Amino acid sequence: MARGGTLKADLWSERHKAVSSKSTTSAAKKALETVMTYLLYLLVVVQVIVCLFLIGVVLLQTGKSADLAGAFGGQGSQTAFGPRGAANLLTKLTSYAAIVFMLCSISLTVVLSRTSSSDHSVLSGTPSSEPTPAKK
Repeated sequence: MARGGTLKADLWSERHKAVSSKSTTSAAKKALETVMTYLLYLLVVVQVIVCLFLIGVVLLQTGKSADLAGAFGGQGSQTAFGPRGAANLLTKLTSYAAIVFMLCSISLTVVLSRTSSSDHSVLSGTPSSEPTPAKK
């Protein structure tokens, strides 16, 4: 009789472990989904800030022939390839911002694909505009 009671207790504890492991797995998935959502929001904010910064830095730069001779079609300098000196601060900032922009874009793609398995198409929520054919 004692053995049967132990067997019942063992079966109950195994079932309890299975249920608790499922709830632990569910809680872990929910926590991971929450972290991925916050990461997605963070990446979107960084992407917008870098995009605006990149636009501003590019607009602040002067062109290759930005002096008076450039307005009349001249090279503006006596060098063979025009007035191209060493890269200044704005050129370096443009390069770094472009690298961060590209890495952030790739990261957004990866995070968005891992957040959920649902369809992330732009048109996934819109109804179809094609009429269904009439039945004969």
